[in-house]
Amino acid sequence: MTTAAEGTGLRSGWTTGACATAATTAAYTALLTGEFPDPVTVDLPHDRHPSFALATERLEDGAASAGVVKDAGDDPDVTHGALVSARVTHGVPGSGVTFRAGQGVGTVTKPGLPLDVGEPAINPMPRQFIREHVAAVAARHGGTGDVVVEVSVEHGEELARRTWNPRLGILGGLSILGTTGVVVPYSCSAWIDSIRRGIDVARAAGYAHVAACTGSTSERVAVETYGLPEDALLDMGDFAGAVLKYLRRHPVDRLTVAGGIGKLAKLADGHLDLHSGRSQVSFESLAGRVRDAGGTPELVAGVRTANTALDALRQCEAAGLPLGDLVATGARTTALGVLRGAPVAVDVLVIDRAGVVVGRA
Repeated sequence: MTTAAEGTGLRSGWTTGACATAATTAAYTALLTGEFPDPVTVDLPHDRHPSFALATERLEDGAASAGVVKDAGDDPDVTHGALVSARVTHGVPGSGVTFRAGQGVGTVTKPGLPLDVGEPAINPMPRQFIREHVAAVAARHGGTGDVVVEVSVEHGEELARRTWNPRLGILGGLSILGTTGVVVPYSCSAWIDSIRRGIDVARAAGYAHVAACTGSTSERVAVETYGLPEDALLDMGDFAGAVLKYLRRHPVDRLTVAGGIGKLAKLADGHLDLHSGRSQVSFESLAGRVRDAGGTPELVAGVRTANTALDALRQCEAAGLPLGDLVATGARTTALGVLRGAPVAVDVLVIDRAGVVVGRA
């Protein structure tokens, strides 16, 4: 069961945390009663009460397991279609809910995350959902609520390689995520959350310098230029605003912003979301920068009618005018404006598609 995302025509889906809660609820019910509820209904924030069909169920002596297939709706989520399972066994009296990482769920190995090192990567809100539902099942069927919940995700270790988890020090699989239980299509909330966790991990490791990069080429340039370790690199993608706003509240000494001239030209114009569908390069603005830097009328006209930002850059390089530096300066000004005086020194690297630095500020 999915819901329509308000005003978009797209289907919302359910987080891995909601799926793990449903699987746990079904498994604990079966452990106490011998019967699996199917579908199983869970209670989520904002008065949502979705029902999940069980894809797997198994009742053993002293243990019960259930699994549901994650439906992410119309969001391009890496875990869409994954089987999320929970195995529930009785715990030590008075222990409450104990969490275990099953196959495909990662373990925290670095400080800075909202979980202690050594803990299974089941985030705080999914843990809260699971605890609440375990308590409700116990009250309904005469259980103690003292259980061990082992959460698994089929092929989770393979899927995790397509996420930030290895860089964040979450090894062995995926994280069980979600604050509301709902996946909003194209909200990119998981990516932004990963940016924040990346900053947390870098700060906990004591790094004074991090680099926010738009892609793998700019990451390589940041490493080559500054010798930064992998966990000081932030996969910013299009979300410059997410990096800057979080650093405003959780500063580090130095931030390098690295990316191609097209994306950083948009940042220079004040755009904080650099996605091609949500902001565009303004060639009028680039032409104004060239004019203000003393470019000839012919060069200004050429930049105004350029096909791409890279085309504008090449025209300026041929004329001996440093458009890359002008864009870097503008991007740095935007970044400092968003940081609002936070104690973060900022420098910017503008690169071309080959990874050559074509501008600095």
